[in-house]
Amino acid sequence: MQTNLSEQQLKVLNMSQSIMKEVKKVIIGKDDIIIKVLLSILAGGHVLIEDIPGVGKTTLAVALSKALSLDYKRLQFTPDVLPTDVTGFTILNKQTQKFEYKQGAALTNLFLADEINRTSSKTQSALLEIMEEGKVTVDGVTRKAPDPYIVIATQNPIGSIGTQMLPESQMDRFIVRLTMGYPNLESEIMMLKSKQNLIPVDDVRSVVTAEDIVAARKEVENIYVADQVFKYIAMLAAATRNHQYIKLGLSPRGTIALLRMTKATALLKGRDYVIPDDVIYTFKDVVLHRIVLNSKAKINGISGEQVLKDILASVEVPRITK
Repeated sequence: MQTNLSEQQLKVLNMSQSIMKEVKKVIIGKDDIIIKVLLSILAGGHVLIEDIPGVGKTTLAVALSKALSLDYKRLQFTPDVLPTDVTGFTILNKQTQKFEYKQGAALTNLFLADEINRTSSKTQSALLEIMEEGKVTVDGVTRKAPDPYIVIATQNPIGSIGTQMLPESQMDRFIVRLTMGYPNLESEIMMLKSKQNLIPVDDVRSVVTAEDIVAARKEVENIYVADQVFKYIAMLAAATRNHQYIKLGLSPRGTIALLRMTKATALLKGRDYVIPDDVIYTFKDVVLHRIVLNSKAKINGISGEQVLKDILASVEVPRITK
């Protein structure tokens, strides 16, 4: 098949390469993670990064906010953080005798929810509405978040001191869950050298605007998807719901998330149409945090990664002709 990217799609491709170049000044040796976060942003989704402290989760979010020219706020989630810290609250102005709204941390372009699983479930749930609908409702008044709106949340591995699992409904709001991991030897040496004389994040330049991101998302929506790919995604979703080791399969929201990530992948690979490899590329990142294994899987020592690998092998990959 031949591809014929439009002028606007080529602009998105060039824009993405510029963003990658800037973020790589700070995050060394993690190109695949940077690409997948960028795919998530182009797909209009939110990102959950789960990893141990100190591997660059927060630095990645800050670097992205600078490269994307986005208004950015960070909230460190601790047990004493309240839902009103996230959404905002109204307070009586004694001088005017009127209630005034005090904006919460979540009303910004890029909101970093740092160590989100260290706070209470009540505070975690304060993000549900704004992540799904791009708005917050406080005391019956609804306020829209700025466009684009992106949440990048970090969490420590479950079992770390002071952590608690996010509920399934919260996990489902994140288009992907990623793990950065330790850098390899060469990347760590490069990182040490770059840290000697400067703070790398200060060297990140703004290369796009918020308006560019909104326009890029519209171009992603226009990527062509053949009927065979729609069927392939639906069959993968059905396989998660009928697998012997899965108690809770992929939700319809998750299926739509997989489609959106697939379209973004196609565009960043220089095509105006989707192929099955685009689905496979982000399948684990989109699906793994949305499924719940049953007791049979736990007894047999079966991991979620193994189950998804089995599903990909069991569903026939279609041949696409445009």
